[in-house]
Order: sequence, then structure tokens, then C-alpha cells
Amino acid sequence: MDFSIEITGFVALYIFMLAAFAGWVIIGHVPAILHTPLMSGSNFVHGIVVVGGMFALLNASTVQEQAIGFFAVLLGAGNAAGGYAVTHRMLAMFQTSGHADKR
Repeated sequence: MDFSIEITGFVALYIFMLAAFAGWVIIGHVPAILHTPLMSGSNFVHGIVVVGGMFALLNASTVQEQAIGFFAVLLGAGNAAGGYAVTHRMLAMFQTSGHADKR
């Protein structure tokens, strides 16, 4: 079974521009006090970046495509891990001193 999806340059650019505009509109309407907890709590979004990077890496046919896919997976995974670390530190701020997690 050969499952292949091909996205041309203009379609990829359209999807990127649509995602960027949607993100800008959504994040622009979040109050400043909720911005950091919301963004650090939504680390599942970075999983989509990792899956997309793995898809690009698995379908890569040139060295340049392999490098782009590798860096997409690397940066997406690093961003997700950093987001979880920030969330852990933020949640630790709201714990009482006797019950704080000492990691």
C-alpha cells in the first residue's frame, strides 16, 4: 500500500498563511494575564509540529528535505519539552511550601 500526499508550493504557502493568521487572531484576543498559562498549558500543539516533521522526514528524498525534517522534529520536541518545564514551574508557584515538589 503506497500512501503518499503531495502538497505543491502554493498550497503549502496558503496553509502556512492561513495557520499564521488564525494563530495571530486567536492569541491576539487572549488577555495578557492568561497568555503565559495558556501557552504553556497547550503543549499538545507542539506534538502536531513533531508529527508534521516526522512526516516530512519520512517522505524526504533529498538531503535538504531530510535536514529540514530533522530540524523540525528536533525543534518541535525541544519546544514541547520546554513548555512542559515552564508549566511545571508555574504550577509549583501555586503550591504551598509544605507540599512543593522538590525535583
